[in-house]
Amino acid sequence: MVLSILLFLGSEDIILIAVVVLLLFGGKKIPELMKGLGKGVKSFKDGIEGLEDDIKTHNKPDPAKEPEKDKPPENTVS
Repeated sequence: MVLSILLFLGSEDIILIAVVVLLLFGGKKIPELMKGLGKGVKSFKDGIEGLEDDIKTHNKPDPAKEPEKDKPPENTVS
């Protein structure tokens, strides 16, 4: 959704948005905002990687639960 909105913005629109952000937050606050945004993105990526790792370890077959391939099946017929 955000990407589709950005595709319709022209260079004049982006410059206008940048000027408004500069006026609202000031030149000294913008680096702090970008640093916070960067930390948030890094935290999000770390969370996604952790989730992927959990999924991978959860889907691994447990060797203790696998049947032994060398052992022949027991005969249950008497």
